[in-house]
Amino acid sequence: MQVEWKPFEAKLRANGVQCVCGVDEAGRGPLAGPVYAAAVILPPDCVIDGLNDSKKLTEKKREALFDVIREKAVSYCIACADEKEIDAYNILQATFLAMRRAVEGLDIPAQYALIDGNRMPPLGIPGETIVHGDAVCQSIAAASVLAKVSRDRVMLEMDKTYPQFAFAKHKGYGTKLHYEKLRQFGPSPIHRLTFLKKMH
Repeated sequence: MQVEWKPFEAKLRANGVQCVCGVDEAGRGPLAGPVYAAAVILPPDCVIDGLNDSKKLTEKKREALFDVIREKAVSYCIACADEKEIDAYNILQATFLAMRRAVEGLDIPAQYALIDGNRMPPLGIPGETIVHGDAVCQSIAAASVLAKVSRDRVMLEMDKTYPQFAFAKHKGYGTKLHYEKLRQFGPSPIHRLTFLKKMH
């Protein structure tokens, strides 16, 4: 079933803003690994079959859409802030940093940004926040898929480096299994130490 996207980008284009990017993040909640963000500029009248909020898609569907989005996008950039930056700045500021890196990394500069959520990061260009934007705005949904798939792939790589933590199963989120492994082995170099302070 195709999502009925709201025409945020079309309205901006009608007002002369041609390059509008959608921005979203993945990985704010996990106890380990980087937080990812993506910025995506889609062409006018772009249709991506099956696109939805990345949280509503299966892993297989997200993987398939990842390549379609990159192919159809006018420009896209995927960026991150690592666990050390998260510990140094806090998760909100690190998420903003990843978002800014994604927007600044676009090879076609965006004139305006549509951000998922209710907090506007300092991007150096005008923009607006859209609560649940990944469910109503196509370019934000596209960014959510790129960010989510990129982060999941990194956590699968980290599973090979630190197999004792079973990152492939929980992707760093605070599951019962993950907490058991933490109690058994202590934190790895990619754990967010500020997230582990509440552990008993």
